[in-house]
Amino acid sequence: MAIIKKFRIKSYKNLNPIIEFENVSLSYGRRQILENINFQINEGQIFGMLGPNGVGKSTIFNLITGLINPDSGKIKINGENVTEYPIYFRTKKFKVGYVPQYGGFFNDLSLYDNLKAISEIVIENKNYRSERINYLISKFELDNLKEIKAKFLSGGQKKKLVIALSLLSDPRVLLLDECFAALDVLTIKMLQEIIVNLQHENKITICICDHQARDLLACVDVAMILSNGKIIAQDTPSNLVKNISAKNAYFGDNFKFN
Repeated sequence: MAIIKKFRIKSYKNLNPIIEFENVSLSYGRRQILENINFQINEGQIFGMLGPNGVGKSTIFNLITGLINPDSGKIKINGENVTEYPIYFRTKKFKVGYVPQYGGFFNDLSLYDNLKAISEIVIENKNYRSERINYLISKFELDNLKEIKAKFLSGGQKKKLVIALSLLSDPRVLLLDECFAALDVLTIKMLQEIIVNLQHENKITICICDHQARDLLACVDVAMILSNGKIIAQDTPSNLVKNISAKNAYFGDNFKFN
């Protein structure tokens, strides 16, 4: 597949960290999931996380959203230590949106009613709800699917719906968990274009974790490799695939990006 990002958007980006992990560690019983990790995601960046199963990628998302707390270390959003803040407060104050790998919608509600139900929770202004719903339906070209129950949508259509649901609250940060999993090639390309457009047009900071290395590297600015609870390497896609530590821990010798 050709690289979706024919250019890497740098000019408008500030090097202001919007998410920071400082010496974060987490264990489940005797199993060390994350060991003293440090990294930052800068404002306006598309940031990728790669690594084997069980290495802690989804755990990092859970730490950002507040679903779990670290054993030690700090998690900062916009420079503020949020380690002890509850989920709803992080979502509302810091505008963090989350797209789960599975689900994220009401199966027996229509696409439109899914958007309407969530809008009533996240948008206080009643008049703005309809405006926001119509904008997202138009943006993702979902007009002809409004009355279809979510359970009858295709995989790509469901993914569009879940992303639209996450955008109702106009987030500044969007977390995408395994977003390319179980999708066909054309749907993956569509999703990559959506991600890049969200960055370029809406100036949203995006963090993606996935096992589909080529698909992830095609649309991110920076990616990091996790292995054995630690960050092995972090760099631009073209540099990362040449990194010896990244090859040994994840890519192998035969991985080709371009």
